[in-house]
Amino acid sequence: MNPIFNPESDSKNVNLKREIIRLCIKHGSYSIAEFSRELGASVPTITKIVGEMIAEGLIQDEGKVDTKGGRRPNTYGLNPSAGYYIGVSIERKHIQMSICDFKGQLKHYIQDIEFVLEASADSFKSICAMIKQQVANAGLEWSKVLGAGISLSGRVNPEKGYSLTYFVSDGLPLNDLFEQQLGIPIHIENDSRAMAYGEYITLGEQADKNMIFINLSWGLGMGIIMDGNLYYGKSGFSGEIGHFPVLNNDIICRCGKVGCLETGASGSALHRMIVQKLDEGRTSSLSAAYEEKGDLHLSEILKAVEEEDVLAIEGIEAVGSTLGQGLAGVINIFNPGLVVIGGRLIVGKDYLMLPIKTAVNKYSLSKVSSDTKFRFSSLGRKAASVGDCLLSRAKNLGL
Repeated sequence: MNPIFNPESDSKNVNLKREIIRLCIKHGSYSIAEFSRELGASVPTITKIVGEMIAEGLIQDEGKVDTKGGRRPNTYGLNPSAGYYIGVSIERKHIQMSICDFKGQLKHYIQDIEFVLEASADSFKSICAMIKQQVANAGLEWSKVLGAGISLSGRVNPEKGYSLTYFVSDGLPLNDLFEQQLGIPIHIENDSRAMAYGEYITLGEQADKNMIFINLSWGLGMGIIMDGNLYYGKSGFSGEIGHFPVLNNDIICRCGKVGCLETGASGSALHRMIVQKLDEGRTSSLSAAYEEKGDLHLSEILKAVEEEDVLAIEGIEAVGSTLGQGLAGVINIFNPGLVVIGGRLIVGKDYLMLPIKTAVNKYSLSKVSSDTKFRFSSLGRKAASVGDCLLSRAKNLGL
């Protein structure tokens, strides 16, 4: 293994290589002089290091760049074919998978692979087999895969490699079990944090070093970027906004407590509200399906939102208003520059965003929230698996 892939390597040259890669990830290509200026190293030293990295296949000469005068310098950037990273987002009934090249560009995305997640050895082994099969289907050699990131919902401690929600062994961390089966470095992560990181890196200059990502799906999760880094908290369980005790609705949350934000702002809350209204006799394009089956899938409700069903729109607006109230508290605490709303419910678009902003304006301190911008996720359903790829690369490179 190339020493740059060993996070424990701390020689001066290896650290310079890491910093060159970090600069290229954030800003693209640089000239020798620009690397020298940014890293405070001499031009001969940078020239030598860049030569080594080209020989190792990590970066490539991207040609000359235009200047206002004088000789045009060559620029250097990451070599996309240096290797690949896999991202696997394991959801309740589906798996989303992304494959990114060394430059972080998405090369393959496989959506909604049917799968039922269970805390069993067979479930675990089937995930591993699926990952290898999808890489083969993409026409890639397994030897070119440098690492994988795997995200799950619930409480995940990436540092220790454990998921407290899903497990298959009391003896080994989940990432060790994956590494035994796949033979590559594995990083496990909470899905909302993976989304936050994927969005942060993908947005580039449009991102903010202090950013909140809201994962509004069946449940409600949050990823926090503080000063350009993912924030984990003491035990690795930060971001549990869904269990923020803010509501006075006497609804028991799936965590067993009462008043959690998730009980009013989530896909499960939307589902409950729509079913209650239909039981009360409200008419909707969903009525026939509900009468026939006695229940509805969240996907049916979200489709009704897209088709501008009045009852579905009322539900998504109520979710937005409740979420905005919770976000007002988060903004008062963290003062983020950017809030990104992601997850399945963003199909609601303005029907969701406008109530969020209205509630934030109503409940937050204006001097704190005035500089906070809002936007929907640019990655959509890909957010978690792309974030898994990029987190795997960061861990693999010791960044």
